[in-house]
Formats: sequence, C-alpha cells, structure tokens
Amino acid sequence: MEREHGDHGEEKPLSDHADVFTNSTPSVAVLLPVYNEAGTIDECLRSLTRQDYQGEWEIIVADGGSTDRTKERLRSWQVRLPQLRVIANPHRLQSRGLNLAVQATAAEIITRADAHTTYQADYVSQSVQSLRSSGAAAVGGPMRPAGTTPFSRAVAAAYRSKLGIGPAPFHHTEEPTEGDTVYLGTMTRQTYLDNGGMRTLPSRVAEDADFYYRLRKRGGRILIDPLIVSTYHPRGTAGGLWRQFYRYGLGKADMLYLNGEFPSSRPLLPLMLVVALLAGILLGLLASLWWPLVVVAGLWLLALIVGGRGRPLQIAAIAVMHIGYGTGLLRGLLRLPRSVRARVA
Repeated sequence: MEREHGDHGEEKPLSDHADVFTNSTPSVAVLLPVYNEAGTIDECLRSLTRQDYQGEWEIIVADGGSTDRTKERLRSWQVRLPQLRVIANPHRLQSRGLNLAVQATAAEIITRADAHTTYQADYVSQSVQSLRSSGAAAVGGPMRPAGTTPFSRAVAAAYRSKLGIGPAPFHHTEEPTEGDTVYLGTMTRQTYLDNGGMRTLPSRVAEDADFYYRLRKRGGRILIDPLIVSTYHPRGTAGGLWRQFYRYGLGKADMLYLNGEFPSSRPLLPLMLVVALLAGILLGLLASLWWPLVVVAGLWLLALIVGGRGRPLQIAAIAVMHIGYGTGLLRGLLRLPRSVRARVA
C-alpha cells in the first residue's frame, strides 16, 4: 500500500460491498499494530481470545521492531492462539503497520485493535452485525476509558467530561449516532483500500481522524454504536498525557494543512485558550496590564473545577489535556503548510 494507496491524486468511488454480507459470518481480520507493548499486550490478547465470533477470523499483529518483551509475549500467545499471525513493520509507525496488516490478509472485514485496550467477548461479532445492518461505511463503539492507578483513573474521568475532552460523540454517546470519527473502527477491507489506506502525517498521530475525514468526504457514513464495547486504558503519568495531547494538537494542524479545514470546530477551543493565556502574559509583561490574564485564567480555572468536579487529580488531568493540545496545535500551525504536505507518506 506504499505507492499504490499512498497516491492521493484520483480518488476511487466507494464500492457497494453488499456481496460481503451474503454470508452471515464473513471472514474477519483483527489488525493490531504494536511497538514495545509488553506491559499491556497480554490483557489485550487475552480479551481477544474470548471472542464469540462464529465465522473465520484471525489476528494480525504488525510489530514495529519492539525492543522490550513484546515479541516474547507474542510468541507465547501464538502457541495458544493459532489464528494469531505476527508480521514485521520495519517503519515502526502505526499507520504503516495497519497498511501492511491489510496487505497481509484476504479477510472480507477488518477491525482495528489497540494494545492499550481490552475487548468485550462480543466485540467482533457485534462490530460485524452493526456493519451489516447499518449500511455505514465504518462502525465502532465509543471510547470507554478506565484507569488502574489514581492518576489514570483521573484521566479516565477527564475523558468522560465534556469540559475535559470536548463533546465529540465517540466519547459520550449512549445510543447509535453518526459521527466524524470513531474509536478504532470496523469496515470492509475493500472500503479501506478504496479510501487509500492510512496516510502517515508528519506528527505521526491523527491518521485515523484523517482517514475518516476522507471517508466522509467521499460519502461514507460513520456509525458509533454503544453495543460495540471495549475499554481503553489511558496514560498513567502527567508527562505521558502531555506528550499524547501535544501530538494530538500537532496532528490536527497537519489535517488543516492537508485537507484545507479541520474535521470539526472542536480543536479551536484549546487553541484559543493557549493564545489567550499567552496574550495575557505578554500584556502583563509589556504593559503591566494583568487583568486580562486574571480574567482568562479565572474563567479557565472555573471550567476546570466544574469539569473536574472539584477533584485535584481530575482537574490536573484536564488542565494537561487543554494546554498540551492547544500548545501542540499552535506549534503545528506555525509550520509552513507546504513543508507539512511534503512530509506525508
């Protein structure tokens, strides 16, 4: 899929894949790109072994050259899980790993997986059922976070707060809803190919949001179905959370320069916050006008307290998300658009 699906000049129309669903149990490939996931891979694969799907299915792990015990754990699982295949991802990047995994399978349906997530026993079967019955181009469940340490539990709570993570349906919906993106996602293999596969953005994140943006532009509907259940395990440190959201911001800047618009207006709020705080600091330092900074910081603190329900760790997690995302987006926007476009693979 390097140049065959990396050339984005002429777009193929979305195909009618009704023939895939003449069989009530079409073949499925679960695609799992990994790199140094020894701490989470066992729980992830354990949940996938419990899947109740009655059709033919396989798990394809694209390993990006892990240097921890991930490869050892994968070899152990291959003994117990015959349908598990491991392929090399020399590019290391998740987007390239997904493209290589799609090339490696002939399954009619592909469903993404993430090593930081565990899956309910009917995850695959419910994904297939939702895709078959909805007519959507792609389906997936909401992102349901759950932490195991005090800080990761605070991060999980922040994900559930609209003042923390924003109002995106894939974070909050409790009934089937169309959205601009979805967590992970299931679609036919042909839909993935027709949409050009994953592009690798300079930020090395937001490739899934970019993929779904392009899919919607070509008329594909994206359905968020709460019956598709998985549990995401968020970052457990403030530093890890900061880096994650900083890169998310960079990724949204990439999408703006590549596609000419943001997928939604949601990224503008953290950007406006960071710009307002920086402007307030400059006004204070250059003109001794501190009241704008006090007003902006005061309103933000009020929003943090409400969104964090007065809980210090949750407030801290939301603050890191806001500032990390806004700073990353601002940094990304300061680059030259042509330099971003030149680095897309």
